[in-house]
Amino acid sequence: MSKSNENIRKAQKDWESISLAKTTARFPERETCKDVTRFANPANLEDQDFIRDVGFPGTYPYTRGVQPTMYRGRFWTMRQYAGFGTAKESNERYRYLLGQGQTGLSVAFDLPTQIGYDSDDPIALGEVGKVGVAIDTLADMEILFDQIPLDKVSTSMTINASAAVLLAMYIAVAEKRGISKSILVGTIQNDILKEYIARGTYIFPPKPSMRLITDIFEYCAKNVPKWNTISISGYHIREAGSTAIQEVGFTLADGIAYCEAAMKCGMDVDTFGARLSFFFNAHNNLLEEVAKFRAARRLWARIMTDRFKAKSAKAKMLRFHCQTGGSTLTAQQVDNNVVRVAIQALAAVLGGTQSLHTNSKDEALALPTEDSVRVALRTQQIIAHESGVADTIDPLGGSWYIEKLTNEIEEGAMDIIGKIDDIGGMVKAIEEGFVQRQIQDSAYKTQRLIDSGDEVVVGVNKLCIDEPEFDGLEELDPAIESNQVEFLTRTKAQRDNAKVEKLLKTLHKNAEGSENLIPVILEAVKEYASLGEICNTLRDVFGEFQESVVL
Repeated sequence: MSKSNENIRKAQKDWESISLAKTTARFPERETCKDVTRFANPANLEDQDFIRDVGFPGTYPYTRGVQPTMYRGRFWTMRQYAGFGTAKESNERYRYLLGQGQTGLSVAFDLPTQIGYDSDDPIALGEVGKVGVAIDTLADMEILFDQIPLDKVSTSMTINASAAVLLAMYIAVAEKRGISKSILVGTIQNDILKEYIARGTYIFPPKPSMRLITDIFEYCAKNVPKWNTISISGYHIREAGSTAIQEVGFTLADGIAYCEAAMKCGMDVDTFGARLSFFFNAHNNLLEEVAKFRAARRLWARIMTDRFKAKSAKAKMLRFHCQTGGSTLTAQQVDNNVVRVAIQALAAVLGGTQSLHTNSKDEALALPTEDSVRVALRTQQIIAHESGVADTIDPLGGSWYIEKLTNEIEEGAMDIIGKIDDIGGMVKAIEEGFVQRQIQDSAYKTQRLIDSGDEVVVGVNKLCIDEPEFDGLEELDPAIESNQVEFLTRTKAQRDNAKVEKLLKTLHKNAEGSENLIPVILEAVKEYASLGEICNTLRDVFGEFQESVVL
């Protein structure tokens, strides 16, 4: 221990026995449901080396950000996650948002699209266009991006099990307009492991699912080099009830599994590693969230350097999109959600996000209205232009508490990754239910705290009011489903069905072997083969994943 830190610890003991003791005797401290340091000081960072652990923006270990100038160069990409009903309605919303200053698109797909079923499939009944846009064929995708400059706009697509098909459709739309796939910029989520853990929109078992992911890695590295081939998602892990430390640990463990799968296929870590991206949640505890993002960046840089021997700076950078916490939104006193979203968005910016979606206040009740979406977008714009936090890089860096918390989150996440390694890797940990149990336990503990009132949710278990039913919610046209089915029927009638059938047979054959599946999927969608037809062909070969009950 250095002499200065020894003096600090001695002075702290004196302070605790005199000043603190007198005050707490008269005014006891407020009880909290979390074990939080009363305050931090330099002695808490005795083992920290500034160059090794904190460093400078844009340099290893990227604790302070992945770019040397961060938001002093340009702001984060402002996206609003949107998609509902038909492709035409969603296109109108995208064009409205771009007109309001949004700088990137983020596409939400309906549940049948996410799990590989066409809108006319019996299993899709009642779900078409409900939680996102319905996409059956390339014809829908052409409408979805009508009048949107794909050579200028970055597009993020929240799609996983059927990601290969939706990416192929996006490429096909661009190529039909004369836009080379080599200049397309965007991201597909394409993170199937978190579907088994937390979200449930899987189709195939883990092994063939990982094959599809590495096929995308390989294809895009050669043909769509600016595309982010995966967005490794902690967002849904947090939504399912994990802690901040678990969000980092489980997400980076998923990232390790994807790297191992790609390298097993002979891919170069510096090539595919440069196109990996991440997706995190922003929750209400502002300081914890800021530290979480800094810890994740530093830990991933160390994993890529030490574990995978990456040499490229881009392969070591953890670039991430962030979304404010959907599970934190309340149906009670919905205006309070504007404040929650502002705090969460501020945490994401202070933590150095590259891209941000802010939830709308009414999303706990329904799809957001245009007015509420505009307020959510304006929240980002006010932070960017008026708050001053984007004017300096990593403004909370150097705070004794932030640095201490960053270290603690990194250590906790490393411990989780070590346990998963001991089990045999992330796929095995998922198959054995280890990850699911950990999240379930955390979610249960949190709900118990809320139910008891030990963790306060304003308007839900404290400071409640009598309020009228919320008015002005977005409503979907009940004719959406029948109209979508009719459009799909017309599209199938107008295409060359013999060509489609031939391409689906080729896809079946290739799936039985080891050939990269993306080229034939691309050819099939160009002939207007439907999402369901392609996914059902792969179901015939790969089978479907059956979830086991985890207790």
